[in-house]
Amino acid sequence: MRRAVFSAIFVMAAVLFSASYGVAQAAEPLKVAAIYTVPVEQQWVGRIHKALTAAEERGEITYVYSENTANTDYERVMREYAEAGNQLIVGEAFAVERAARAVAAEYPEVAFLMGSSFPAAEPNFAVFDNYIHEPSYLTGMIAGAASKSGKIGMVGGFAIPEVNRLMHAFMAGARETNPDVEFMVTFINSWYDPPKAKETAYAMIDNGADVLYAERFGVSDAAQEKGIFAIGNVIDTASDYPGTILASAIWHMEPTIDKAIAAVKDGTFKADDYGLYSFMEFGGGSLVADESLIDAATLDAVKAKEAAILDKSFTVEIDDTEPKSSQ
Repeated sequence: MRRAVFSAIFVMAAVLFSASYGVAQAAEPLKVAAIYTVPVEQQWVGRIHKALTAAEERGEITYVYSENTANTDYERVMREYAEAGNQLIVGEAFAVERAARAVAAEYPEVAFLMGSSFPAAEPNFAVFDNYIHEPSYLTGMIAGAASKSGKIGMVGGFAIPEVNRLMHAFMAGARETNPDVEFMVTFINSWYDPPKAKETAYAMIDNGADVLYAERFGVSDAAQEKGIFAIGNVIDTASDYPGTILASAIWHMEPTIDKAIAAVKDGTFKADDYGLYSFMEFGGGSLVADESLIDAATLDAVKAKEAAILDKSFTVEIDDTEPKSSQ
């Protein structure tokens, strides 16, 4: 199976970015802790975990983490990590914004880097987000061209900005290659419920969808069983679903994590918005596609659009509003 990672420039950008912000080796590794409300196998936090694990393997940090942390326990776990001397605490604060920010204010000497839809807070509460709307647009182009029925099913977790913007970008890309395409959009109101996502996908297939947008685990299973295509999100699962995944928008948290580690080590960490480091130009997002499943004309169009994104002659709109079904 021929596969291609679009944006060879991703590798170059990541190298140049690392060189520019090079993480200076300290006498002792930085102490880093992470708090996750879901298993590290889940796509979103899995990317954070991967980036932190890589930094630990390089000897730059020591890394401890808690997964499946209940929202009611989040504040307690944050305090325990801060009291234990961790210098950087990473996590996703979306459902616990008020508590997370309150704890951070109590420990101004500790750096906090939290996934959040809201602004950073001085002096030490920095934020990040998954701005992979650019590769999501490209996957939409591929999906729109691949759909024969003109109907695409989209299964998401929750209708929050972090999901909405990726769906809207995908939909816009699909309309570029298939102006008459229709979308079925459903949110399962869970971050990790593969059976529910799978059943939702089955219903969309029964209603005519021949391409599925798999924002959640379980959707690609339905696509594979029914013999239709799927589009991946955040991670590359093509090897698990051969012949099913047309393309995926990949999130790379390494630029974000490496920048934060460097800032803490050199004493320059402050309440910044790290979201831009998820953009393609910094190597924070990329497209991976299965060329054996995509026609040459579509591949050429996608490559041209990717080049336009990178040279800034084309901008993918960021739309955080809730997407709706169009049929």
